[in-house]
Amino acid sequence: MPVPSSFNDVSQDGQLRGFVGWVWYEREATLPQRWTQDLSTRVVLRIGSAHYYAIVWVNGVHVAEHEGGHLPFEADISKLVQSGPLSSCRITIAINNTLTPHTLPPGTILYRTDTSMYPNHYFVQNTNFDFFNYAGLHRPVVLYTTPTTYIDDIDVTTSVDQNTGLVHYQISIQGSEHFQLEVYLQDEEGNIVARGTGGRGQLQVPNAHLWWPYLMHEHPAYLYSLEVRLTVQTAAGSMSDFYTLPVGIRTVAVTKNQFLINGKPFYFHGVNKHEDSDIRGRGFDWPLLMKDFNLLLWLGANAFRTSHYPYAEEVMQLCDQYGIVVIDESPGVGIKLSQSYSNQSLQHHLEVMEELVRRDKNHPAVVMWSVANEPTSFLEPAGYYFKTLIAHTKALDPSRPVTFVTNSKYDTDLGAPYVDVICVNSYLSWYHDCGHLEVIQLQLATQFENWYRTYQKPIIQSEYGADAITGLHQDPPLMFSEEYQKSLLEQYHLVLDQKRKEYVVGELIWNFADFMTDQTRERVIGNKKGIFTRQRQPKGAAFLLRERYWKLANETGYHPAAEKPPYLVKSPFTW
Repeated sequence: MPVPSSFNDVSQDGQLRGFVGWVWYEREATLPQRWTQDLSTRVVLRIGSAHYYAIVWVNGVHVAEHEGGHLPFEADISKLVQSGPLSSCRITIAINNTLTPHTLPPGTILYRTDTSMYPNHYFVQNTNFDFFNYAGLHRPVVLYTTPTTYIDDIDVTTSVDQNTGLVHYQISIQGSEHFQLEVYLQDEEGNIVARGTGGRGQLQVPNAHLWWPYLMHEHPAYLYSLEVRLTVQTAAGSMSDFYTLPVGIRTVAVTKNQFLINGKPFYFHGVNKHEDSDIRGRGFDWPLLMKDFNLLLWLGANAFRTSHYPYAEEVMQLCDQYGIVVIDESPGVGIKLSQSYSNQSLQHHLEVMEELVRRDKNHPAVVMWSVANEPTSFLEPAGYYFKTLIAHTKALDPSRPVTFVTNSKYDTDLGAPYVDVICVNSYLSWYHDCGHLEVIQLQLATQFENWYRTYQKPIIQSEYGADAITGLHQDPPLMFSEEYQKSLLEQYHLVLDQKRKEYVVGELIWNFADFMTDQTRERVIGNKKGIFTRQRQPKGAAFLLRERYWKLANETGYHPAAEKPPYLVKSPFTW
């Protein structure tokens, strides 16, 4: 079984595709001699993502457990690999993809007990989300080393005072309380523009280059490099650790009708995505990722939401480098049952937000956290649940606004009072009033007016769209044809163009590309709301959105380059 990948679509075994339960991965790794004999070396096993619950052994010894896919975890295995003559280690990872009302995302197991219809002990996994529950080791599993005294974490926030950029840093060291720290900030040419010492401080950058979103500035996505150098004196001599962190100097703020980046109004025009592709499932894949980014640049998209879970770290790094703004979402999708608002569920959700913020807090591309998607936020326990969850997330990171994405009614949503930005999903003339494009403008205008009158907060149309089967054409437009998808989007755009002059601050199409779902009567081998196919080929709606997004880029800030869409201009790698 290749890693990284989902295990579901790799084999020809139909039972494995829909398997629910424990799967086992095992591998022997040969270690360099220095790792096994130098006791000043710390050896770490890191798992980028294991969906959903994972237990890890090294040489048969239990070293870690982790609940929740999509986020990394690691274990210090130094004692296990430095305790004998072996130069290899056996890594065993057991993964269980079962979802319960208290997992994120939640699910239920339904047991079919009628033995006249089902075999003994027959059960199915039910979920309340519309994508396939791919499972396995979705991201790389790596072994790496540090000194025994090492840089554990770096926390960076930025602000601007007139033309001076301010970089506030806090560095966590593990392994010793006696050390020296030097901090250097370099510009893109490698020149040192500021320096400091100690574990906490502020660096001042005169005439700072700010981090701007794609198409908002002639030099978007400017990144400085923060180099941290740790030195420790030991009985055996000097020990050093180094870490270099990309830093974008930018500010984010929200008013009652605007979303501001660096003090200027920002309008989200982009997509929702999925980590989803043929054969790989949710497994990380560099060529696919670069194709997606080339399509985003071609499209003129300046933003996306990580629907409905945290994406790979490489994705976030590319967003920093290209200036693609991110609404970073937790796996809190499908929160429908009252049991999913229990204290047990809330505690796990709080822990997930801690892991997510710890991983992604230093990415300038991340401008807002989303704690959930389409919960039943009208249920009585939802008010306390989201009040607590959002307050906790703000305490973890006071520098960013927090939201969740709703499809509840404006006058019954108990979580909406606590968000900074209203994010609304609606599928007018698709899931209701099927085929009646003529009602979209009235219903959408009413939707926006009701939400804004009630909450006086900026609004993002966080999902809208229609399924389209590639090559299916009907004129006049009929549902599932490419023409209907385009016509539906055009009706939305007429209202969005009115309301973005007032308080609507963004529009994110559902979806970037077709993706796999469970098998139902409504889904023909997956969800077909993508403007690209699952193989990343454009439907007619892709060209409609491309024309719109480049027009929006010209209207809302920048600039001559928008007349000729750029292609890939930066390498994602540092050589």
